[in-house]
Amino acid sequence: MSIKADSWICRMAKEQGMIEPFAAQQVRSNNGQRLISYGVSSYGYDVRCANEFKVFTNIYSAIVDPKNFDEKSFVDIKSEVCIIPPNSFALARTVEYFRIPRDVLTICLGKSTYARCGIIVNVTPLEPEWEGHVTLEFSNTTNLPAKIYAGEGVAQMLFLQSDTPCAVSYKDRAGKYQGQTGVTLPKA
Repeated sequence: MSIKADSWICRMAKEQGMIEPFAAQQVRSNNGQRLISYGVSSYGYDVRCANEFKVFTNIYSAIVDPKNFDEKSFVDIKSEVCIIPPNSFALARTVEYFRIPRDVLTICLGKSTYARCGIIVNVTPLEPEWEGHVTLEFSNTTNLPAKIYAGEGVAQMLFLQSDTPCAVSYKDRAGKYQGQTGVTLPKA
């Protein structure tokens, strides 16, 4: 298994639609305004956060149960910024839609710009032949409100290609998050 370089990422995005929309280089500014970078890097792809957020609230004193999740635990926000309350979290999604090849496993790591502010990004691996918008979880580990910027880089995807394709892919087993769009809540 090997990590894939920028040239492979660009080729797969263009020839097989692996990432859409796709930025073939690091984007660091827009009309002179400095951004948290996104786009292809040496051995990864920095994804952007869309402007759709679900911010966790405890207003109804609900129990967080992954088998029986109560949607009332979130407040929906559509904005260019999202303020996450202290010691809380928010869900969002990537701007980019992914189509992962059968012989590739994709790992997501948070960007250091956010990590250095106490904001942790969590995403489970993107399995072979999974496709969709990636649901992102932002944990604010600080006792202060934290800001997330839509349209800017939030995490980096690393692509690991196996020597042999898997026997059963995410698509083959009809995974419950296949083809997701928008911010997707837990499914039992």
